[in-house]
Amino acid sequence: MSYDIIVIGSGPGGYVTAIRASQLGMKTAIVEKESLGGICLNWGCIPTKALLKSANVFEYLSHASDYGIQVKDAQADFGAMIERSRGVANGMSNGIQFLMKKNKIDVLKGHGKIKAGKKVVVTGEDGKDTEYTAAKGVILATGARSRQLPNLPQDGKKIIGYREAMSLAEQPKKLIVVGSGAIGVEFAYFYNAIGTEVTIVEYLPHIVPVEDEEVSKQLEKSFKKSGIKVMTGSAVESVDTSGKGCKVQVKTAKGEETLECDVVLSAVGIETNLENLGLEDLGIATDRGKVLVDDFYQTNIPGYYAIGDIVPGPALAHVASAEGIICVEKIAGHHPEALDYGNIPGCTYCSPEIASVGITEKAAKEQGLDIKVGKFPFSASGKASAAGAKDGFVKLIFDAKYGELLGAHMIGANVTEMIAETVAARKLEVTGEALIKTVHPHPTMSEAVMEAAAAAYDEVIHL
Repeated sequence: MSYDIIVIGSGPGGYVTAIRASQLGMKTAIVEKESLGGICLNWGCIPTKALLKSANVFEYLSHASDYGIQVKDAQADFGAMIERSRGVANGMSNGIQFLMKKNKIDVLKGHGKIKAGKKVVVTGEDGKDTEYTAAKGVILATGARSRQLPNLPQDGKKIIGYREAMSLAEQPKKLIVVGSGAIGVEFAYFYNAIGTEVTIVEYLPHIVPVEDEEVSKQLEKSFKKSGIKVMTGSAVESVDTSGKGCKVQVKTAKGEETLECDVVLSAVGIETNLENLGLEDLGIATDRGKVLVDDFYQTNIPGYYAIGDIVPGPALAHVASAEGIICVEKIAGHHPEALDYGNIPGCTYCSPEIASVGITEKAAKEQGLDIKVGKFPFSASGKASAAGAKDGFVKLIFDAKYGELLGAHMIGANVTEMIAETVAARKLEVTGEALIKTVHPHPTMSEAVMEAAAAAYDEVIHL
């Protein structure tokens, strides 16, 4: 069978790419060996947010008296939380099936492997191979999986990755999280909120190390206040799983320490799914586990493209979607802009939430830039006080000469819903003065953006 476009992988990169290709009039097929929606919808972004919402509701109930409400004997039902999360994921995956039918996209079930001549061989569940041709191009969107370290071999029971973390049969009493990126801190928050004793072990000096240092310090402060033990500048040397639980050897600045827990969650990053795709047979160039592509995602072999986690750049769902749209619009003969990787928002959904875009204050100084920095704490926000969510702040970094917004860094309740304003401001080259003069509704958390801009220019009103 022949198509215009064949997409391998149906995550937020793949399925969005397929839909846009179909919208542009191209006959499209998508290859998927597991569930439509990929890791994000089935084992990542969506089900984790469902778990975090359950934790959030439980926290509200546990602190209901702070809001003048008496609730007795609220209990976290771990099994029901897991079941709800899986139900949400299944519903979203079914939604992708609907979108495939609506957009007349053929779903080819099985493992896809590329061949010369823009061909894809799909090995079905029955082991049979079927060959398809893509007249205009094959797009690889195969994503990534939990990274395995030699000293942290995942067995799926005592040493687990993110998949097992959201489908455990029983809630662990003690959990050690190795790594404090988005996955690590989100699960640390979830399990701590429902009563698990949680310890985070981070090799670098700060948790959420890609964030601005002030954000990292605020999250560590908030986590410690919630009862999470945070060990930075520390490394897991080994894990002994021979007994009932786990004995974890941790190397710290003060020496080695042995920690005990029921389960170890390895959250030390991801590795790309490049195996058995046929890349080597065609001579498609890769470097350090990433497929090399041009600004419009074509590989060094014409007619073969790659997007998402398997190419250089942030491994984020919204990045994969944007890359896929740009890729197929270019194939269709349109003239899309290349993606600006300097203006990609990042969000972490622990509590308090974290959201950021652009460069950090430290990075700006290392680049020798002359900057203005404005910071507005949510403790001074009327809406945050009314909501009982005063932890955190908004921090904005501007170029001192031209007023360009270089970076925005937020930590607090609902900041993942606020970051898009600063992404749009950067896209449109809005200055600090213009942000100050942009009237924000009162009372809202988003007023903190205007106030932080005002703080950078010594015009702040409520601080």
